[in-house]
Parts: sequence; C-alpha cells; structure tokens
Amino acid sequence: MDIKDHIRQIPDFPKPGILFYDISTLLAHADAWQVTMGRLANAVRAQQPDILVGIESRGFLVAAPLALKLGCGFVMARKRGKLPGRTVRYEYALEYGTDIIEMQEDAIQPGQRVVVLDDLLATGGTLAATISLLRRMGANVMGAACIIELSFLEGRKRLDVPVTSVVAYDQ
Repeated sequence: MDIKDHIRQIPDFPKPGILFYDISTLLAHADAWQVTMGRLANAVRAQQPDILVGIESRGFLVAAPLALKLGCGFVMARKRGKLPGRTVRYEYALEYGTDIIEMQEDAIQPGQRVVVLDDLLATGGTLAATISLLRRMGANVMGAACIIELSFLEGRKRLDVPVTSVVAYDQ
C-alpha cells in the first residue's frame, strides 16, 4: 500500500507558500492507518524502547497507539505551560525567535530507552530539542520516527539518532 495516497496536500496552509501534509485523511482510512502503524511498529520495536515520547500535538496521535501496540509507556512533550505539575523545559532556536518544549520532571527515569515520535520531520528543530531535553533528563534516546519526512529540508542531518519515516517527499 502506498501511504502517500492517503495523505492530503493542502497548498498555502497555514500561510501562502507552505504546502501542508495533512494526515487526517490517513487517520480516517482504517486500513492505511493500520498499515502505517504496523510499519512504524516494526521499525521502533527493533530499538527496544521502554517509553515512546510524542511531540505536541500530532505526535501524540502517532506515539500513543504505537506505545499500546508495542506494550511500552507513552509520555508527552508539550509546549510551555500545557503540562500540570513540575516540568523540565528546553528552549531552542527557531528561524525567527525561540520556542520551549517541556516534559513532566518525573516522566522519564534515568537510563530508560526512549524513541521520540512526531507526525512529520521537516527542519528537525523540534525533534532535536526534544532529544536534548530527554538526554538532560537522563534518557537513553534510541531513535526517532515519523510518518512523513520532508527530506528536501534535511532535518535528519540535525539528529544524531537513527530516524525512521514511513514516507518521504523530495520536493
């Protein structure tokens, strides 16, 4: 099955000149979603994770069911101020300005094997920041995975862990 057949492309969203890759059509197609999760499960299972970390917000849609399928835990990485309790934060540079990613301070135990998931890998900034935050928390980051990789943006080059993507777009 070609998963690209189930990913809708929306031009000029969220602003002119951006081509948005919409996974809502993939999520709505039961067979395509099952195949996608099966392909991710096969790749991630080999890394023997204890915990899967999903990046806000579409990363939750990938990591939570995958964690259930693999029998491991699921933890959220969120934007500043979205998690209750004590958090650990990591500030990182964007093209214009900075952003902050947070996790609950007790979400990861030192030495746990972690794989980070998101729906899409573009420039790699948020994934790299999440990996740095996890390492600061004592995690052993085994890899990263996503449904879509925009390989022409070369985000993979910013990551120092193995990366799995189900589909890639070269332009």
